[in-house]
This record gives sequence, C-alpha cells and structure tokens, in this order.
Amino acid sequence: MPFIRTAVHKSTSATQREAIVNGIHRALVESIGMPQDELFNLITDYDAAQFHYSRTFNGMARSDHMVLIEITLRRGRSDAMKRDLYAGIARNLEKNAGVAPDDVFIFMHENDYSDWSVGGGKFAMAIVQQPGQNR
Repeated sequence: MPFIRTAVHKSTSATQREAIVNGIHRALVESIGMPQDELFNLITDYDAAQFHYSRTFNGMARSDHMVLIEITLRRGRSDAMKRDLYAGIARNLEKNAGVAPDDVFIFMHENDYSDWSVGGGKFAMAIVQQPGQNR
C-alpha cells in the first residue's frame, strides 16, 4: 500500500489537484499492479518562500509550479516497474492536469510490512490484505 505526499503550488486549482491525484493513482495501478482501492495521497501547498529548487538541475526547465511527489511503499518493485511508474505519472499529469513533464519531481522511500499499521492499530504483517468494503 503506497502512501503519497504531493506538494503543489498554492495557486493550483481544485480541479487540477484532483487530476494530479488521479494521474498518480492510475500510474500506480497500471505500472506496479496496486489495487484500485489503495488510494492515500496527502496534498500540501507551497509558495515561493517555502520551496526553493533549481530550475535547471539535470537539464530540466522547471517553472514556478513544480509538482513534488513523495511515494512510500513496500520494498520489492523492480527498476523496470519504477521506470514505468515514473513515466506513467509524468505522462498522466501532462495529459490530464496540464503539468509539464519537467515540473514532475518524484522520489520514493521503500520499507517493509513491519513498518506499517493501516488501521485499527493493527500490525500490517498480521492482516491479510483484502479489498475494502463500504460499511
């Protein structure tokens, strides 16, 4: 179960934020086989005084509206899967949210099941993963 933190410029509209969340989620489902109901994405705002970054690092042409995506998930995805994920996110954000690919900055943290409790204070390793149910 990935947990995503996405930072966007404070001027990003609600519609564009929704498209960004959906684009990231769709890429996770398509590239690493994440179940559809595993959506956990916390969006935060920044302004120019809060986020300083190089506009040209690694040959990019970044604007004032960079989207920073931090993904925490269980260890075990191949480099090929990660490459597909990153490309899918950039493609989806460009197509559906109008975010330039150079403005998509992604990094990942990997950990193990023992590092998670996803509800009820239960140790994630003790829970069999199952589709969610509406109560």
